[in-house]
Amino acid sequence: MARKDSLTGKGPLSGNKRSHALNATRRKWNLNLQKVRVMDEKGTMITLKVSARTLRTLKKNEKIV
Repeated sequence: MARKDSLTGKGPLSGNKRSHALNATRRKWNLNLQKVRVMDEKGTMITLKVSARTLRTLKKNEKIV
């Protein structure tokens, strides 16, 4: 499975790593994925991989068990 947030669809970002001499090499920033159990509207528990930012939003809106 790809490193992607299953709720928001966010994926890793890419950019350059810069040295002191300003040499540029490509790098990737991965998401901070966490496994979380969420209850859907039918009352069944679903395990999702969400980013830490999405997890924070779920806790704020009281959607997390």
